Amino acid sequence: MVTDDPWTNLRQWTEARIALGRAGTALPTHPMLEFQMAHARAKDAVVRPCQFTGLEGVRVRSRAYTRADYLRRPDWGRLLDPESAALLEGMVTTWGWDLGVIVGDGLSSLAVDRQAAPFLAELGPLLRDAGFRLAPLVLASQARVALSDEIGYRLKVDVAVMLIGERPGLTSPDSLGVYLTWAPRPGRQNAERNCVSNIRPGGLPFADAAQTVVALVKGARFLGESGIRIKEDTWLAAP
Repeated sequence: MVTDDPWTNLRQWTEARIALGRAGTALPTHPMLEFQMAHARAKDAVVRPCQFTGLEGVRVRSRAYTRADYLRRPDWGRLLDPESAALLEGMVTTWGWDLGVIVGDGLSSLAVDRQAAPFLAELGPLLRDAGFRLAPLVLASQARVALSDEIGYRLKVDVAVMLIGERPGLTSPDSLGVYLTWAPRPGRQNAERNCVSNIRPGGLPFADAAQTVVALVKGARFLGESGIRIKEDTWLAAP
């Protein structure tokens, strides 16, 4: 016999795993099977190859040449392989770019394949309307967030904006994150970045996320830095 949870009516307001009820001292069969399915989806999001669906750009990769290396050696995922580094250096122009957008597979290729293209459709026009000169889109395989530091440094952009698949959760295996770093270079710390997370239809909508990212980029350009000094609400309210 299944005993209902008194919080059952709250489930309509959240995707969190609450008010699952109980059968004796255990979970009922249906919530247990849902949990196992969610866990399987999260694992699949980590290991499935990223197709970069709907995206065209310059392809680079980290020094983690296999997914197993990527998971065991996070440090390799933060460094470009030599061929990719040479490719980016050969793209540098005399006039330069203000901003480089990088899409990395990260820990959820599912997030990139589902969310990156529609999010960029919102973000790109806002950045161009704000007057930013955009470098060619870079698609990075086996990428950690800090890989954007070396990519941005080699492209000589003022700010790097990395879209990356976030660590999958049991209710959100396809969540996209965006990390912004002013004056990217190897060795940047996480406190020197800004993050906009949980970008997906069931989380932060694409249009809202794009406006937030543009506001943060404007703030970074005004202050000449990114990270903990930039307050999102201040720059969202700025013209």
